[in-house]
Amino acid sequence: MNIGDIAELAGVSRAAVSRYLNNGYLSEEKRLKISKVIEETGYKPSITAQMLRTKKTRLIGVVLPRIRSDSISSIVEGIESVLEKTGYEMLLACTDNSPEKELNYLETLLNRNVDGIILVATVFTEAHRALLSDFRIPLVIIGQKISGFHCVYHDDRGAGRELTELMISRGKKKILYIGVLKEDVAVGSERLKGYLEAMEAHHLNVTDKMTATAVFSRESGYEKMGELLSANPDAEAVICATDGIATGAMICLKERGFRLPEDFALAGFGDNEGSVVTSPAITTIHFYYRESGETAASQLMEQMDGKGHPAAEICFGYELKDRESVQ
Repeated sequence: MNIGDIAELAGVSRAAVSRYLNNGYLSEEKRLKISKVIEETGYKPSITAQMLRTKKTRLIGVVLPRIRSDSISSIVEGIESVLEKTGYEMLLACTDNSPEKELNYLETLLNRNVDGIILVATVFTEAHRALLSDFRIPLVIIGQKISGFHCVYHDDRGAGRELTELMISRGKKKILYIGVLKEDVAVGSERLKGYLEAMEAHHLNVTDKMTATAVFSRESGYEKMGELLSANPDAEAVICATDGIATGAMICLKERGFRLPEDFALAGFGDNEGSVVTSPAITTIHFYYRESGETAASQLMEQMDGKGHPAAEICFGYELKDRESVQ
């Protein structure tokens, strides 16, 4: 089957079929006729021919820090929901939270002639800025506010502050914090700043031994919770930078005989699926991850169509999920 065959069966011109395949303007009547023939025949256009004609690969590179993450999965679902409507496909690259791998993948995707790239960013180094500042294709960054680039991010500091305020309003004074590397500005730095701001506003002292730095895993949350309990036997609560870390902290607390929330309060960020099946369910922050993926993909499409605004920065809010782990 070729375009001529489709045109003959649908009773339209070859130009009409071409416009249909390239998302051009077409009357609804002709669109329905062509769609019916394509569905009945199982016709698939030649990718190579389209590339030669349009100078586009119809591929979008998506660079992810990790695969095993509810938040990342939601972001990818949001991106896919936009791309499938526009005829684009994704090339996924997972960096395992390695800045060096991230840079290598960005260069690889660029050399593969993808039409645009979405970077789900964590650590953003000077090497990243140097590479991306000279990028020759559309780019959108998700998860970090990076000046000079199109980006979609969340109010992590505000979320950290409100979560801590909730703990304080429930009478907690000695509140511990398990974060991640501060180089990850959104998750590692901004959420911690929110916690510190709320504690300072209520004149509650925070010492170095009240905070710990974990990696993105339940096992690390378990380990760091144990270290903090040993250093702070009078602690009343803990806030964790992710729900995964919070799950590990909860296991540690229970093994040490604490009842949650009667003896100890616990909270996290992310509102992942696991946060509602633990006992007790984890008080957490819901971020609009799927929506951020949709917005980033739409922003990228606008750039590729020449309609995007220079360095648009879009900030999403959050929703506090007040559940049983904080009393």
